[in-house]
Amino acid sequence: MKLSLIVPCYNEENNVRPFFDACKAAFSGKIDSFEAIFVNDGSKDCTGVRLSELFSVEENVSVIGFSRNFGKEAAMLAGLEKAAGDYITIIDADLQQSPETVLKMVEILDTKPEYQCVAAYQEKRREGFFKTVCKGMFYKIINKMSDIELHPAASDFRTVRRCVADAVLSLGEYHRFSKGIFSWVGFETYYIPYVASERNSGKSSWSFRKLLGYSVDGITNYSVLPLRLPLYFGVLSIIGSIIGLLVKLFSGTLTSLTPGVLLLVILLLWGVSCIFTGVMGLYLSKDYTENKHRPKYIIKEYLPHDDEK
Repeated sequence: MKLSLIVPCYNEENNVRPFFDACKAAFSGKIDSFEAIFVNDGSKDCTGVRLSELFSVEENVSVIGFSRNFGKEAAMLAGLEKAAGDYITIIDADLQQSPETVLKMVEILDTKPEYQCVAAYQEKRREGFFKTVCKGMFYKIINKMSDIELHPAASDFRTVRRCVADAVLSLGEYHRFSKGIFSWVGFETYYIPYVASERNSGKSSWSFRKLLGYSVDGITNYSVLPLRLPLYFGVLSIIGSIIGLLVKLFSGTLTSLTPGVLLLVILLLWGVSCIFTGVMGLYLSKDYTENKHRPKYIIKEYLPHDDEK
């Protein structure tokens, strides 16, 4: 098998058929064999029905149906575990990421054996100013705080060799952040620009709240700096307090500290303490979840294509 496409789907009932047709048209005469692994991530529309219809008429289509919505990270993992191709591509079903770009990725891996991964990034994003600024801040923060470096514009849209997929699958954590995982496992990565098309149908399920949660997961998964910050802050607070008390003592104004000022200082320190306690709570909650050893997803239905039967 030359290529495996992993296609996470959430409420994509009007996209799965046009997406697969576009792949067949683009790959015809250029890729000798490919499979499409659609992962229905607990869709609430008729995505499951459309995928069953597609499976019944296309011999190289597999369908994995989750028992509920487990998230895109779980869907990508499930697809990686079932993929049989020498090359594996993660791509969305909404046709914003084109099969023609996948052909470019495959060509790069065919002609440049020194690279094991090709990741696509958007040169120009159709996003609002606020969202663009927030994403820029996230990448600056995580690249400063962690041992890995993330490409600021790279997405999950990428094609990897089998060795990269095997390395990713060897990491068993429950809380997964694929951009970080692909960077952590290493391997030489070639970055190519692409222009995202308009969605074929439907609307994105990525709200600002979900993006914020995804960002927090990324930072707490790949940096322990927030856990060290309370120590640094405590040392600076002690030093600053001692210096302040000494200054007031030698200037004779130590008794001028009014109850109101004292209350503000206490409230400030209490607020900072709550923030750091919350950060530590995030890490502890992740550890709590990891230690439960729950499955990362539950499969309700699996329809393998002909070669897997």
